[in-house]
Amino acid sequence: MASVMTDPNMQQAIETAALKSDRFRLEREADWVRLEEIVTKMEKGKARKLSDEDVLALPTLYRTLLSSLSIARESSLDAGLIDYLEGLALRSYFMVYGTQTSFGRWLKGFFGGGWSQAIREIKLDIWIALFVMIAGTLIGYVLVAGDSDWYYALVPGNFAEVRVPGATEEALRGTLFGAEEQDGLGVFAAYLFSNNAQVAILAFALGFAFAIPSILLLIHNMALLGAMLWVFAQRGLTVEFIGWLSIHGTTELFAILLAGAAGIHVGRSLAFPGAKSHLTAASAAGKRAALVMAGVVIMLICAGLLEGFARQLINNTGGRYLVGGAMLIFWLTYFFVFGRKRAEIGS
Repeated sequence: MASVMTDPNMQQAIETAALKSDRFRLEREADWVRLEEIVTKMEKGKARKLSDEDVLALPTLYRTLLSSLSIARESSLDAGLIDYLEGLALRSYFMVYGTQTSFGRWLKGFFGGGWSQAIREIKLDIWIALFVMIAGTLIGYVLVAGDSDWYYALVPGNFAEVRVPGATEEALRGTLFGAEEQDGLGVFAAYLFSNNAQVAILAFALGFAFAIPSILLLIHNMALLGAMLWVFAQRGLTVEFIGWLSIHGTTELFAILLAGAAGIHVGRSLAFPGAKSHLTAASAAGKRAALVMAGVVIMLICAGLLEGFARQLINNTGGRYLVGGAMLIFWLTYFFVFGRKRAEIGS
């Protein structure tokens, strides 16, 4: 008898729930359909075909959808309806809060001021990295000047070649101005590009450990340069050596400087987050540093080309200084002058 009494009650409850779900859907379905049509067009890359009314209505429709989803969950409405609303909410979220830009537009913004702006925002870290790199160069120079055995500890054999303490002026000058076969230039450029790219990437990647490994890596890498500088200075070839280095070094060392600064920026943000939480500070610093590193890769490619081709093809010191100086002026102008007024207006 109890089961017979229960069956009509259960049937009535099911009918009531279905009626409630249908009424809920009818009252709001028009907004859901409109939102789905807008989202579908945006997903297909047809956002430009949307009317101004649809674009302005998108945030409102999204909030209305979230409200409907909340009510549907609390009221335990039809499971299929809830799944539909959840799926539409997820798709709409990326349209409302996601980055709606093409790669071409991002690239235009990157070279049009985004990269230089990110670099200006880590100016303090650039000064720190520059100080560290100068200090590393001096450390290498002083160590080798005091004991030439330090040279072999600092400079790998594949870099040294005949550029070693005690080498004659003629031998050293030959490494700066000697003609090399054209077929070997590309291989040499690829090798050196790989080495410098590794230094730059490590200097950035190690920044998370409060920037200490990044600083040590910059010191070690620049100590190598200081050691080689001493070898050439002992034979009166300082000007020639700097010219040999400058044709690609103004780009290559600038890239390493920026990579080290990006790593220091991340590490400094973790160590000293200020009023922000560690997570928030690290996230903001990471996004800024990643933008800088995207440009560093481009600089390293330029440096690899200059190192493997232009440095060997331009066989006089004056021409090398001209190219190296022009590249330095170009980077300084682009980073610290270009796009500054646009950034100030935007802020």
